[in-house]
Amino acid sequence: MRSEPPLLAPVFRSDAQARLLASLLLTGEELTLSQLAERAATPYATAHREVARLVDAGILTERTVGRARLIAGNPESPLVDPLRRILAVSAGPPLYLTEELRRIEGVQVALIYGSFAARASGVVGLPPQDVDVLIIGTPEAEAVYAACEQVEAKVGRAVNPTIFTPAEVESGEYRGFLDQAAALPRLPLIGEWP
Repeated sequence: MRSEPPLLAPVFRSDAQARLLASLLLTGEELTLSQLAERAATPYATAHREVARLVDAGILTERTVGRARLIAGNPESPLVDPLRRILAVSAGPPLYLTEELRRIEGVQVALIYGSFAARASGVVGLPPQDVDVLIIGTPEAEAVYAACEQVEAKVGRAVNPTIFTPAEVESGEYRGFLDQAAALPRLPLIGEWP
């Protein structure tokens, strides 16, 4: 049974393949197959099958150290750089935002909501033009805006952060907005909410 093409990047064979490639090509890391499957939120058997295809195509490399099979992007492949650019736009926002926001003190919860999260969750609709990010905590707003600008430059989409303190969330003053955000598909980045 063939799965539907991913809605954020229909050029990839599957959403799992795009997540696996993003986990390697956007980070430049070398991972074991188990680490890669976990990071890409993909069943081990699917990761094994997709990695075998990508190694056969010369896009990924593998080497064995002891009993571990280490997988990485193939720097010799002429396909890696173009794939990296496509992945940055389609699969990069969650990865890059998590990386940038983890560096900021006071971020307790961060998640992507709106059209980007909906398409990534399989909801059919128009391609997202931007990435909406909800942040709960007490970070310096300027640090959050600077981080979002960094990600914007990498992914070629506007990144729109909305920041609430825990007290604002608890007060109920913004209940309408927060209830709407909670009801929509979302991609958790840091922490859990609600």
